Amino acid sequence: MEIKKLYYRIGEVAEMFNVAPSTIRYWESEFDVLRPRKSTKGNRLFTERDMRYLQIIYQLVKVKGYTIQGAKDAMKTKFDKLEENAMMVRTLNDAKEFLLDLDKQLAKKQKSM
Repeated sequence: MEIKKLYYRIGEVAEMFNVAPSTIRYWESEFDVLRPRKSTKGNRLFTERDMRYLQIIYQLVKVKGYTIQGAKDAMKTKFDKLEENAMMVRTLNDAKEFLLDLDKQLAKKQKSM
């Protein structure tokens, strides 16, 4: 059973989406739905909700090539569909990681035989 984290630091988030932390900060300034908590030191702490929004923003801006304004407009008009698609992408990515890990374990087991 995988335990999900409550909060993700900006470096972790940037690595997950393969973008620079400055990109995440820029998206935060542009998209009102992104509201990460701040630690007492001022570090951003992203929740699962933030991660879902980031997945949608990433898909629109980086994958589909929307402008920031285009992504904002799309999120206003068809958010439910975008969220559903983002959840499917995340589920597929999780399944892919699981299968790759399983493949590594099987390969390791075969080597030891």
